[in-house]
Amino acid sequence: VDLVATFEELQTVLRCCERLVTALAAPDGVPDDVLVEAVWTMALLSYARCFSAGEVGTALTEDDITAAKAHGDALAWHPVLLQLRDHYADPVVNPRERYSVGVAQDPSGAPSGVAITSGRQPLVDDLTVRQTGAIAYALSALVDERITAQQEKVFAEVKDPPKSTLDKLAQ
Repeated sequence: VDLVATFEELQTVLRCCERLVTALAAPDGVPDDVLVEAVWTMALLSYARCFSAGEVGTALTEDDITAAKAHGDALAWHPVLLQLRDHYADPVVNPRERYSVGVAQDPSGAPSGVAITSGRQPLVDDLTVRQTGAIAYALSALVDERITAQQEKVFAEVKDPPKSTLDKLAQ
């Protein structure tokens, strides 16, 4: 069950990346920043959940990234994605904007007011989205193979018992 949940999370990452590629290529050249941030945040959260152990402890690991043979420098990209997840999911810090406050001075150096400045953080870019999608795609294939193998094991265990034994199992 954990493998299927992981597979679905990876599929969500892929769907998010597809939507982001389209959104970032807005016809007017100005992507909807709310849509982009929302979908990117969902992709990051879904990706990170794949590496968190479920009830059975079947979380993906960095070794799985290597085994999946994702293109590019996927292993180096993995911790960046987890850091980005922390950034976008931080309950305290605004991921879109950085603010600072300072004192404005007159020509003599005396305080003359307070200045509050902000710096807008850039939206995710197409290359980042495509690299994330490539990793999710490669991991999806790996997880799909594991699901198939696990289904075969489970079926091998339940194909021989009589119906009365199977009827006693939880539905």
